[in-house]
Amino acid sequence: MTAPDLAARFVATHSVLTMDARHPFVTKSLIDAQEMHRTVMSGFPGWVDDGSPDARSQMGILSTWSVDMRAALLVLVVQSRVPGDWTGIPRAALASRPQALTVDRTFRVGDTPSFRIVVNPTSSRRVSTPNGGLPRGKRVAHTRPDHVRNWFLRRLQNDGEPRRTPDGISHIGATADPTSLSVRMLPGVTSSDSHKGLRITRAEIRGILRVTDPRALVDAMVNGIGHARAYGCGLLLTR
Repeated sequence: MTAPDLAARFVATHSVLTMDARHPFVTKSLIDAQEMHRTVMSGFPGWVDDGSPDARSQMGILSTWSVDMRAALLVLVVQSRVPGDWTGIPRAALASRPQALTVDRTFRVGDTPSFRIVVNPTSSRRVSTPNGGLPRGKRVAHTRPDHVRNWFLRRLQNDGEPRRTPDGISHIGATADPTSLSVRMLPGVTSSDSHKGLRITRAEIRGILRVTDPRALVDAMVNGIGHARAYGCGLLLTR
């Protein structure tokens, strides 16, 4: 096993959109996960062929959002490899002009960035099939904070560990004090559109990381962590 890089550079564009949660355009995105996905993807017309099945991953698009109920504001953060164009969003739906930020940061072994991430914490269980067929995997959501914490801990990477666990889980190039992690269960999201039956469990995790493998950390920040990355999960934000 080769030694990890001592430093790695992360570069991306972050679009920050602050929107009026009472506006019908925004409300529709809040109540339907597929509509939120469309809102995010609407900012990147023309970069890839129409109908491309992996358009989101080609452009490195990840997102996360939160709602301030008192102020009735939705704050949407979109990460991408290419700049976003948000002129297609109704002006009345925007509480302020969208912000475009270039994030350019070099991570080194031993750095201690604070972080926030919204995840879709799931595990795969083997279930029997009818007529004696081979068992298949069924994805099961974690709905308790302690189970979410354990899900995240499995993805941490201690000094000297490889970038994957023996069962194929990608490590994120950093470790953390388990007792310092803050876990909060968030409302789930669903869709009644073309993805009827879509149900996504969400949890927010906050804390402080200690970088052990900068390249693995950058890969996790670029590609996201876990499932439901098309629906506002998996974006690792650091400060």
